[in-house]
Amino acid sequence: MRNKKFTRVMAVILAFLMLLGVVMIALSALGGATASGRVTQGHINRLREERRDYERQRREIEARINTIEFERLNEIARKGVLDDRIALTGREIDNIQQSIYQFSRLIREMEYEVIVAQNREDEQLQRFRRRVRDMEENGFISLLEIVFDSTSFADLLARIDFVTDIMRADEDSYIALQQARAETLSAKMELEDIRTELYEEEHNLLLKNNELEEQLYEANQLILRIEDDLEAQRALEAYVRAEEDRVLREINSAVAELERQRELERQRRARAAAAARASAGGGTGGGAAVVGTGELLRPTAGRVTSPFGVRMHPIHRRMIQHSGIDIGAPHGQAVFAADTGTVVTSTFNSSYGNFIVISHGNGMSTLYAHLSTRQVSVGDTVTRGQQIGLVGSTGVSTGPHLHFEVIINGVRVNPLSRL
Repeated sequence: MRNKKFTRVMAVILAFLMLLGVVMIALSALGGATASGRVTQGHINRLREERRDYERQRREIEARINTIEFERLNEIARKGVLDDRIALTGREIDNIQQSIYQFSRLIREMEYEVIVAQNREDEQLQRFRRRVRDMEENGFISLLEIVFDSTSFADLLARIDFVTDIMRADEDSYIALQQARAETLSAKMELEDIRTELYEEEHNLLLKNNELEEQLYEANQLILRIEDDLEAQRALEAYVRAEEDRVLREINSAVAELERQRELERQRRARAAAAARASAGGGTGGGAAVVGTGELLRPTAGRVTSPFGVRMHPIHRRMIQHSGIDIGAPHGQAVFAADTGTVVTSTFNSSYGNFIVISHGNGMSTLYAHLSTRQVSVGDTVTRGQQIGLVGSTGVSTGPHLHFEVIINGVRVNPLSRL
């Protein structure tokens, strides 16, 4: 059985290695294609679908493992019950064998007593027969001896009664011996009946024990098969989990590569636009604005605590038009440029506090207010995602947050529509 188990495990391992080899070949081919070409969103979507397939397979395998583990525990419990029943049956067999031994010993003693009783009975019967035979053969002489030896008539009667008593005593002794032998023989037969019943019960218990031993053997074999299956499923689960992790790493790498490609493309477009303006005579010097990509990045992490539109002013307690959105964030958290562009304002006033305005070209600009620190100056060119300051609570502010505005052709629009 252990050899069969080893063979089964080796088969699973070989299958795993073969499948791993196929996967590695496919990955090599895929890696070569990726290295020679650009990462696309379609490629990332395929990787995500592959990861979902592995997740589904893993959940199915985990469900099978739980089922097999439950079955194994049930079978182990059943084996424990069989072990207890076999032990109990063994003790019952031992007790019956001890009883059979005791009854056999008693029967041997009874047999000896029957023989002794039979000998006594035979001896008494021989004595009685001899006495009767002697009286039959010598009855006249004996009677005369009794008569002539008598000293009186009363003595004669007494002698006759004495002889009669002797005869009656011999007969009673013989009958008593017969009864004792019969009782001993009856007791022996009863013991033999009990011993026969014990032999039958022992036989039945032995049959029952053999049946339990067979059930125990089958339970042990089933447990071994279950453990083999459980081991194979766990190996498969480990493989699927490793593949799932591998695909996740590929997804993260592909997403990073795609973002890098997009950033390079945005920079290329910005350089191309700047070159086009320079060739048209606009030039890039003297603080000329750099054209952004038109795709805005969220300027800092956090949730929107106050949306764009009409709202109650937190200090003046009147309804005003909120020209941007407020993003709740801790004091000192980094603030990033939403897109590539040129810094056109970096100053302080009583309302916005420290604030920065970046022109992204094509009529779009963004504003970042209530900063604790401004890290860029007017005329600086910034790239999308570049850190430009830190979250604060300067100006008219009730707590640290970033006030963010998007202005298109001089009109403030809802930043959430552009992020």
